[in-house]
Amino acid sequence: MKPMDEVPSSNAAFIDLHAAPGRIGLVGGNQLINKLIRKAQGPLTADGHRSMWSHAFIFSERRVDGHWWVLESDLDMRTKHVRLGVQENRATRYHDGDEYPNIAILDFGLDAAQLLQVQRRALDTLAGLTTYSLTELVGTLFSLHSNRLRRSENLLSREGALYCSAFVQHCYCAIGMDFQPGVHGKNIAPQDIEDSPLPHKVYRLVRDPVTDTTPRRMYRLKRLVTG
Repeated sequence: MKPMDEVPSSNAAFIDLHAAPGRIGLVGGNQLINKLIRKAQGPLTADGHRSMWSHAFIFSERRVDGHWWVLESDLDMRTKHVRLGVQENRATRYHDGDEYPNIAILDFGLDAAQLLQVQRRALDTLAGLTTYSLTELVGTLFSLHSNRLRRSENLLSREGALYCSAFVQHCYCAIGMDFQPGVHGKNIAPQDIEDSPLPHKVYRLVRDPVTDTTPRRMYRLKRLVTG
């Protein structure tokens, strides 16, 4: 863990410190839909409380504009032009610490060849105009209470549609990485990615803890290693 005087004071500083191509981002938002998604993942957490995460995405690269860009499947209704599905955005949309008090970056240690495959899969999915599937998200949240349903195809699966964490899993399937072996790719939730048994590092900046109602900032580096 870094000394406390080096703890990033903002989401922007945190992203600048830990982002890299192919790494996975998780955020926990304060909007109503994000709160519902976090609460629904309670069955996946160790203590049964709400998850810290409501959305997942993949870091693409830092562009000539100086900004980090991300690839994600999202429901974007912030402008007059509603965007549903796989899209590319500046990571600045996650800089607001009030709107996104929790943020994590996960490093699964991809080599150059693996990174290229993940990026190609992500861009192919973007070019294919894959839509965001709110119905599949509902199917995933419904399945969280049943191991049998988690292992089966999403009950509300739709062709050519992916929600956020299913999109991330879809891209990593290009290199044979299943975040939760035995769980269907379209039933993967953001919490599943952080809790993956695959070796990875997790960098977290948490201002809205799961069980403590006292606001605080927590910065943590966690390494998960399997035998």
